[in-house]
Amino acid sequence: MELRDKIYIGGQWAPSSGAGVHEVVDSNTEEVIGKVPEGTTDDVERAVDAAAGAFYAWSATPVDERAKLLTRVAEVLKARGQDVAATISKEVGMPVSLSGPIQVGLPVAAFADAAQQVLDLAWEEEVGNSLVVREPIGVVGAITPWNYPLYQIALKVAPALAAGCTVVLKPSEVAPLNAFALADVIDEVGLPPGVFNLVTGPGAIVGEAIAGHPRVDMVSFTGSTGAGKRVMQLAAGTVKRVALELGGKSANVLLDDADLDTAVPAGLFACWLNSGQTCSALTRMVVPRSRLAEVEDKAVAAAGTFVVGNAFDDGVTIGPLVSSAQRDRVRGYIQKGIDEGAKLLAGGAEPPDGLDVGYFVQPTIFSEVTSDMTIAQEEIFGPVLTILPYDTEEEAIRIANDSIYGLAGGVWSADPAHAEAVARQMRTGQVDINGGAFNPKAPFGGYKQSGIGRERGRFGVEEFLETKSLQR
Repeated sequence: MELRDKIYIGGQWAPSSGAGVHEVVDSNTEEVIGKVPEGTTDDVERAVDAAAGAFYAWSATPVDERAKLLTRVAEVLKARGQDVAATISKEVGMPVSLSGPIQVGLPVAAFADAAQQVLDLAWEEEVGNSLVVREPIGVVGAITPWNYPLYQIALKVAPALAAGCTVVLKPSEVAPLNAFALADVIDEVGLPPGVFNLVTGPGAIVGEAIAGHPRVDMVSFTGSTGAGKRVMQLAAGTVKRVALELGGKSANVLLDDADLDTAVPAGLFACWLNSGQTCSALTRMVVPRSRLAEVEDKAVAAAGTFVVGNAFDDGVTIGPLVSSAQRDRVRGYIQKGIDEGAKLLAGGAEPPDGLDVGYFVQPTIFSEVTSDMTIAQEEIFGPVLTILPYDTEEEAIRIANDSIYGLAGGVWSADPAHAEAVARQMRTGQVDINGGAFNPKAPFGGYKQSGIGRERGRFGVEEFLETKSLQR
C-alpha cells in the first residue's frame, strides 16, 4: 500500500487543507494499492501563490540552466523507471512489458527533448525595425488524464518549465501515484521552490479551481471533449490561453491496393494498444467493400494472437481497463453495437473467460458498421474495432471525415504517393501512412472537437510562449 498524505507546494510536501482521501485501485486485482489526498480550493490557492511567486525568478533563469535541470529530471526518472512502470501497470492496466518503453520511456524522452528544444529555439528575431522576443506565458495549470498518465503530465510540465513557466499540476485521481513519483524526482533534482506544484483531487473541485483562477495565465487540459468544453467556459472568465487535447474517433483507411496481411494486424494493434484506452486509437477501419471478406478473415485471425490477462503475466498483450466504471461503459457500447445490427466478428459484452476479477473486457471486432451507428461516432475508449465498408475512394474519405473529432488517422496503399494524397484530404491532426513510425517530436493535436493547440517537440514548447515586439 502506497500512502501519500501530502501534496507538493512551494518545494515542500505539505498536508492538504481538507481531510478527504482518495483510494487508488489496482485495475488487475481490484485491490486498493494506494491513497492520496483529495485536494481543496484552498490547496489550489496556495499552489498558485507559490507558482506566481516563483515565476519571475524562474523565467529569468538562463535557458541553459533550466535545460540542465530538466535533463537531470529525465535522468533520475529513467533510473526509477522499473518501479514507475509497475505502478502505472497497476493503475492503468497496460502490460508491464509495454509500460517500460511507453509509459515511462516516453516521459523520460519528453523531458530530455524539452531541454534540447529551448536550447535550439529562436528566442529573438529582427522583423523590420522591431525586435520580436519570445517570453514564457506565466503560471500554467496542467490538468491531465489517466490513460497515459505520466506521459501526458510530461507533455505539459516539461515544455512549460523549459519555456520558463511555473506549473500547478492536477493529475487524474484515478491514476495519481505516478505523479507523486515525478514530484519525488523533481524534489530530488532541486528545482526552485514553487516552480512545480502538485495538487490531487477531483476535477469538479481542483480542476475547476485551476481553470478559473485569475492568476493562472494558461490552462493545458487533456481529457474528454465534454470536460474540455467546461475548461474553456471557466477559462473564458479571465480570457486565459487554453490548450486542449480531447477525444478521437480516428479512421484507418485501407485503399484497394493495400497489403492486407500487414495492414489488418497493424490496424488491430493501433486500435487495441493500452486496451483501447488511447485517444488517437485507430478505431474505425475503413475498407473496400470488394475486400471486406478478406479483411474480416484476417482481422479474426489476428485477434487470436492477442492475449488478455493480468498486466504482469508473461505473454499478455491486452490488460484490464482502468476502472469498473470504464469496463461497464465499454461493455455497454459493445451491447449497443449488437443491438444496432453491427456484425459481431470477435469478442462481445461478456467477461473474458477466467477473468472474473479485474476490469477486463473482451477485445471486440464489429463489421458491416455504418456511420450512423453509435459505435462509429462515439469514443468508446476500449478494445473495440469497427469495420466500415466503402465502394469508392471518395466515399472512404467522406466516411473518414464523418466525425466530430479529428485527432489521428491512417492510410494504407501500395503506392505511398497515393496514400499521401488521401491523407492530405483527411481532416485530422496526424495521419500514419502505411504504418509510419511514431515520432515523439512531431506535433500532436486535433482538428474540430479533438482540441486546440499542439504538443510535443518545438510545437509543444511554443504553446507556452508569448510574443512581444519591441519597436526601435
